[in-house]
Amino acid sequence: MAEALHPSEVLYAGGRPFPALAACEHYAGSEKLLAKSIELQQRLGPVFDITADCEDGAPAGDEQAHAMRLAGIIASDINRHGRIGARIHDVRHPAWRIELGVLLALAGERLAYIVLPKAESAADVLEQANYLDELCLAHGIENEIPLHVLIETPGALHDAWAIAALPEVESLDFGLMDFVSAHHGAIPASAMRSPGQFAHPLIARAKCEIAAAALGNGIVPTHNVTTEFRDLAVVAADARRAREEFGFLRMWSIHPDQIEPIVAAMRPDFDEAAAAGAILCAAQDAGWGPIQVDGRLHDRASYRYYWELLQRARLTGTPLPATALERFFPEGVTT
Repeated sequence: MAEALHPSEVLYAGGRPFPALAACEHYAGSEKLLAKSIELQQRLGPVFDITADCEDGAPAGDEQAHAMRLAGIIASDINRHGRIGARIHDVRHPAWRIELGVLLALAGERLAYIVLPKAESAADVLEQANYLDELCLAHGIENEIPLHVLIETPGALHDAWAIAALPEVESLDFGLMDFVSAHHGAIPASAMRSPGQFAHPLIARAKCEIAAAALGNGIVPTHNVTTEFRDLAVVAADARRAREEFGFLRMWSIHPDQIEPIVAAMRPDFDEAAAAGAILCAAQDAGWGPIQVDGRLHDRASYRYYWELLQRARLTGTPLPATALERFFPEGVTT
């Protein structure tokens, strides 16, 4: 009998797999906050990523030292899961090359991704991507460091599809606050929070375009922050609307209390995960040829859907049937 093939081996022949990213991205702008975030990640597991913030978190004039402090933590043994990225300054800020150089020199092998803010065009992203490639070559870094690009200007929104098509990019992130500010008062402040952030036509249009560009190019759309952190029901409701109504698969957190509501709202339910596991197990048993389950036909097109759903379930901590866990995520099976 032929060896059973893993879905990653058969479902993406000739194309790149959809990025398997945690449903929440938590921002930490200081050594103290980064260390606390890592402690929480160790307790909850890698159901959320951490972004060390060298942009808004950096004191003006102290950018290099700030980047060095954060890079030291990223490179340390407390980064057990290897799921910490970093945000640098935009391409027009004089410190961005210094920050990127420090991060690559001190923590290049441990960086999960780099976040690029305030791009005005695909050309801006390419300039920073090319410098990242130069630094990787200079430091002998062989692992790929993907880019997450913030869409927070009208120019970047105009170029969203071109940005999403760049091979280095694995996420398009919506920067709501800066996007509203970039409209010179034409969008009211109420659009920076719910319900306005989902109802204002220019904001809703931007969210739809970002999600469509990301998903259309096989990368992850990441939703903006929610400023509310006391009423966690608001956080959960925002995350649920972002996922169900606008197609976002990941969302920023700016306070530790926001993480679990976001993850829970983005999580597939157990019945969905169980159905996906059953279909994929049957498909693997059939050598990934067409099958029927409960009177419905399935082939590799639907297998890709269920495989990505199963990965999202795994990344968000949704319980998985034992058989699916053993077959598709053997590294997570404990004995």
